[in-house]
Amino acid sequence: MKILSIQSAVAYGHAGNSAAVFPLQRLGHEVWPVNTVLFSNHTGHPTFRGPVIDAKDVHEVVLGIEELGILGEADAVLSGYQGSAAVTDVILDAVERVKKHNPRAVYIADPVMGNAGEGFYVDSDIPPLMANKVVPAAEVLTPNHFELGVLTDTDVSTLEGTLTAVEQLRAEGPDTVLVTSVLTDKTTPGTLELLVADSSGAHLISTPRLKRKVHGSGDVTTALFTAHLLGGAGPVEALEKTAASVFELIDRTLKVNARELLIVESQDAFVNPDTKFKAHPLPH
Repeated sequence: MKILSIQSAVAYGHAGNSAAVFPLQRLGHEVWPVNTVLFSNHTGHPTFRGPVIDAKDVHEVVLGIEELGILGEADAVLSGYQGSAAVTDVILDAVERVKKHNPRAVYIADPVMGNAGEGFYVDSDIPPLMANKVVPAAEVLTPNHFELGVLTDTDVSTLEGTLTAVEQLRAEGPDTVLVTSVLTDKTTPGTLELLVADSSGAHLISTPRLKRKVHGSGDVTTALFTAHLLGGAGPVEALEKTAASVFELIDRTLKVNARELLIVESQDAFVNPDTKFKAHPLPH
């Protein structure tokens, strides 16, 4: 499958396209990366340098691909961090262009806005754009638990509230919603959960909670979930495979106290992880 991936990029480390492209390729997909920023490193470091790519230039890259006559070969558009309203418009225009040439193409959106530990790390105009423009356009949405609450303006501290919020999102556009970093009143201490829901219902996976999060892990999660869906797996199977691979990736990274995700060193875990997690259905 061929994927147009419009995300940020870094020279050192792994975030955005620099985290997503290799796992997608390792699982057999062709990726056309279009970068929205090109930083020296991710912004979690004390310093970083590099340009934010002007939205017009991002648009020019997409137009160049279209002029080659190959945009219709794309099976999916994948987006992550969207730093401005102008970039959001460019991404949604790219989705429209791809679907004009290939109506079967899907849009997978990771609505990056923040997390429970750090709060927001985007400008205040981004959350409404995500809720009002990106959510209705996406077939697959992959918010973390914090972002789920923001997108639906609801309390997701309980499992019941989380499920209600997921169904609210599904009613607004995406058929499949993957929620990462789930912590509710039903979460077992020392664990972290992932939840996926589609028209067949909701399923939950619980994994051991590792001692810290590593930047870029969310980008890898969305990339792997996308890779498995496009490879023919259903949402539940894609969730199980993704959870196992990401757990091994982060665990290996933390065991050697690496500053960045060990994506290359952990590539076998993307294809055939040693760890296995089983998703359990949740009552309707």
